[in-house]
Amino acid sequence: MTDTSSTPVTAFAHADDPLLAFRGEFPILERTTYLVSNSLGAMPRAVPERLAEYAREWAELGVRAWARGWWDMPVRLGDVVAPLLNAPAGTVVAHPNVTIAQSVVFSALDYGGGRDTIVMSELDFPSVRYAYEGLARRLGARVVVVPSDDGLTIDQERLLAAIDERTRLVAISHVLFKSAFVQDADAICAHAHRMGAFVALDAYHSVGVVPVDVQHSGVDFLTGGVLKWLCGGPGAAFLYVAPRVRDVLEPALTGWQAHAHPFAFEGEMEYATGPQRWLTGTPAIPALFAATAGPEIVARAGMDAIRAKSMRQTEWLVRAAESRGYRVHAPRDPARRGGTIAFDVPHGHEVAQYLLANDIIVDYRVGAGIRVAPHFYTRDDELASCVDAIDHCLATDAWKEHAAAARSAVVT
Repeated sequence: MTDTSSTPVTAFAHADDPLLAFRGEFPILERTTYLVSNSLGAMPRAVPERLAEYAREWAELGVRAWARGWWDMPVRLGDVVAPLLNAPAGTVVAHPNVTIAQSVVFSALDYGGGRDTIVMSELDFPSVRYAYEGLARRLGARVVVVPSDDGLTIDQERLLAAIDERTRLVAISHVLFKSAFVQDADAICAHAHRMGAFVALDAYHSVGVVPVDVQHSGVDFLTGGVLKWLCGGPGAAFLYVAPRVRDVLEPALTGWQAHAHPFAFEGEMEYATGPQRWLTGTPAIPALFAATAGPEIVARAGMDAIRAKSMRQTEWLVRAAESRGYRVHAPRDPARRGGTIAFDVPHGHEVAQYLLANDIIVDYRVGAGIRVAPHFYTRDDELASCVDAIDHCLATDAWKEHAAAARSAVVT
């Protein structure tokens, strides 16, 4: 392996980057090199005041707060997120997490009449697969999992071939979480619809860093969350339901927020019309208070500008890693690559602990390596400093000091 410890750290810096004007919105950037927005986006400066607003309302209004805005918050968050999906108002609602949101979708469909199949891929996020496979076993459906040949991508032709006249639902990821491979949602939706199947797209790893257009793709359902690229924190995900099916299907996984008259406490379910139809039980109000600041900033920054910067910075990371002989676990084609670059370095888990100890915030995945995820607020020199730190750690054997920490670390 070539010694690259003297590589200049400013070789690709872009002095004129208007997106850096948003750095002041995120306090953690003042004291760390934050390269883990693929796992947890940086907290916006406005969040503490919004959480304090929640506390004030609870303290001052008590139960009256439900009628002063709390009850409608899942729909209001949906309307904040909707423009980032090119979705109409009233088609997106908030859920606590994507596993629940995808399970609601599963429960809205029937699996009889020769339509008993859900098509997924080997590289979809495991939590969603756990839910679908568990539900399918109990409800008489079957899950067909399309394998990956390389651990990075899903062959599109093989995926399309798996979608046939038995398919009820195609439930796949837009961007694969381990490799950041971008699947062709438009082509998949078009073929699935020709076969008479629905599509539920998990866009958790795309919304906020890769443009998403539900009207162009024609996707039936889309899930995502504000935790990562949208910088909205944990506890708030979202579900888009296309207008053509929104008021037609009836989710079996439901609750009183989905009732047409929730406070009548009727014994029989009467589904609401509109986005509320796709809700379940009592929402997680504190998470919803925290959730909107990040998406609002992302909207101001603009998805086209965010995507252009992401493609430029991830390309630099690919070249830097390959020049050092590190195996890159990400697509080489920028158009098929999301916002994360994972590369295997020797003693990768220990090196990741070294970076964390030096306030360079990354994460590590077994089988992928160190994941580096620049976002619109990332300076170019921060990426170079991260790579330089990896070089230094390996050249000096500093990783050995972090072996014990690596063994006990929680890989998130």
